[in-house]
Amino acid sequence: MKPDFTKFEEILGITFKNKALLTQAFTHRSYLNEHRDIEMGHNERLEFLGDAVIELIVTEYLYAKYPDKTEGELTSYRSALVKAETLSEAASKIGMNDFLLLSKGEAKDLGRARQIILANTIEALIGSIFLDQGYDIAKYFISKNIFFLIDKIIEDQMWLDAKSKFQERAQDKEGETPLYKTVKEEGPDHDKKFTVGVFIHNEKVAEGEGKSKQEAEQEAAKHALKEKGWA
Repeated sequence: MKPDFTKFEEILGITFKNKALLTQAFTHRSYLNEHRDIEMGHNERLEFLGDAVIELIVTEYLYAKYPDKTEGELTSYRSALVKAETLSEAASKIGMNDFLLLSKGEAKDLGRARQIILANTIEALIGSIFLDQGYDIAKYFISKNIFFLIDKIIEDQMWLDAKSKFQERAQDKEGETPLYKTVKEEGPDHDKKFTVGVFIHNEKVAEGEGKSKQEAEQEAAKHALKEKGWA
């Protein structure tokens, strides 16, 4: 059964002029594959627009909030604020999970894939708000539902990627720079999977997997932070 989007408008405190735009923001490509009779687009174009809107508004906010920070630091803060984990957290807080239009298969996946879908959907929602309500209302929505996360990001150093964070901790606590080694490569050239181990004092702390060595290294560092209790 299709969700009642008037309830979501009540949560937002925003009444859409074009109701179809709001519905489209929640419509995943997979849903239309199972409902070919529906004459409506999926949310990827709105996501494209929303991504640009959120980047501008977040950049403006950070520029004003941190007048003494360098371009590099502001870029890192912005990346942490608009990454999938952060946006999916913001989407979950306003109950967007209950309104997603997904295929039966996608609806069953509640892991990393759902996190990415939620992040993409809140970007699409921002795109729809921008088109329907204008820049100021889009800015209001972002300021209310996303800006507050920056304090925790900075306090917990979430703006550092996992490798940078693990290196900083390892040098501080162990006096050693971590070393990454490829443990295993699997699959054909067009669909490789890498397993990378991260070592301190020649002792393996953790492993990570990814479709590239860089991705596997980040996963290894993330697991190593948890293993060491440094997360």
